[in-house]
Amino acid sequence: MEKSAYKINIIGAGISGLIAAQILENYGYHPTIIEASATVGGRVKSDIEKGYTLDHGFQVLLTSYPAAKKYLDYKALKLQEFLPGATIFKNNKAQTIGDPLRNLPLLFPTIFASIGNFSDKIKILKLNAFLKKKKIAAIFAEKEKTTLQYLQDYGFSPSIINDFFTPFFSGIFLEPNLETSSRMFEFVYKMFGDGLAVLPKKGIQEIPNQLKSKLKNTTFLFNTKVKEVKDTAIVLENNKTLATQITIIATDANPLVANLKNQETAWKSCDTLYFETENKVIKKPLIGLIANKNALINNIFYHTSIATTIKHEHDLLSVTVVKNHNLNEAELIDKVTEELKTLCNINVKQFIKHFTIKKALPKLSNLQYEISSTETKLKSTLFLAGDQLLNGSLNAAMISGERAALGVIQTLEDGLIADELTSEYK
Repeated sequence: MEKSAYKINIIGAGISGLIAAQILENYGYHPTIIEASATVGGRVKSDIEKGYTLDHGFQVLLTSYPAAKKYLDYKALKLQEFLPGATIFKNNKAQTIGDPLRNLPLLFPTIFASIGNFSDKIKILKLNAFLKKKKIAAIFAEKEKTTLQYLQDYGFSPSIINDFFTPFFSGIFLEPNLETSSRMFEFVYKMFGDGLAVLPKKGIQEIPNQLKSKLKNTTFLFNTKVKEVKDTAIVLENNKTLATQITIIATDANPLVANLKNQETAWKSCDTLYFETENKVIKKPLIGLIANKNALINNIFYHTSIATTIKHEHDLLSVTVVKNHNLNEAELIDKVTEELKTLCNINVKQFIKHFTIKKALPKLSNLQYEISSTETKLKSTLFLAGDQLLNGSLNAAMISGERAALGVIQTLEDGLIADELTSEYK
């Protein structure tokens, strides 16, 4: 049978699914991607609302991600850079700190900021140097502890942990108590130190859009929901059955495969709200952190502080909430608006949109960086992909998609799958 004739289906048009399709195409296969929504991207998506590009949650790309450097054309994405620092709101005062070794103008604000003590600032420089030299494999071989315990063991003061590390990494890990594995902390910290945080000029969805544009022999079935995956068939929600020889599930597999239903993935959620504001209290492309344990807001960012494809009269602000709450949308908007005024001296002009992201990041333990192609195989006709297999990052999504596709290719080349479909599904 010609490679192009094999019926290989990928469920999910997120980053993992798109990378899997690319690898399969590189080897001469013509896969089909089945996607429940109307567009590619999975959790990496953007909407256009009132003339603004709104990402589904505040997301950035770290340019030092090894897999991203391999699969993305950074120049074509027109990446807009964040400064390597943050503006911290504490006691009605805004102070900026950052890495003066990479951005010299941050030197004096960082030295004179009352965020942490002098010893904390020395320790940050030491941690930067230590993790710059540490190999990624060594990071993921370390014994796990919580990020909070890691910071305490390193000797950071309660002040710098509360005022900087907690709001900054809570916004990345999407949990307010720094319970995330120290492996992930070291990895993310290293990635920030080795590269830059950036956003494509057209928004975060330009990443999956670019991956899709590279696919020449992949068929897409959008707005198509899958109910169940069997060995040689995919059952859709409308009970239509699609024949398949090999399936890659590049999304949460637990609801789709019978013997996985007791191994459900736990997920972290968050809220992201977008506002037009009357004033811009952070002039440069810096994230804003709220150093107040009682605040609902965790971090803010002015998307109009970086270049976008659309020019605007007003400033667009995103607000991220990672704490659990029982507020309805109107109550949440009121609470966030009030905190923006009292904690950050920001006056809201207009509410734009609210995203409740129930499956924002997988909640994982025993985090890994790598996975072998054989480890993605659930059975001879079924492979798994997705960042939940590794560590919950765009880099992990790419690696898992690549490995699943390589597992499929190895299986086919070893002749472990019959050339013909069973007569039941011809």
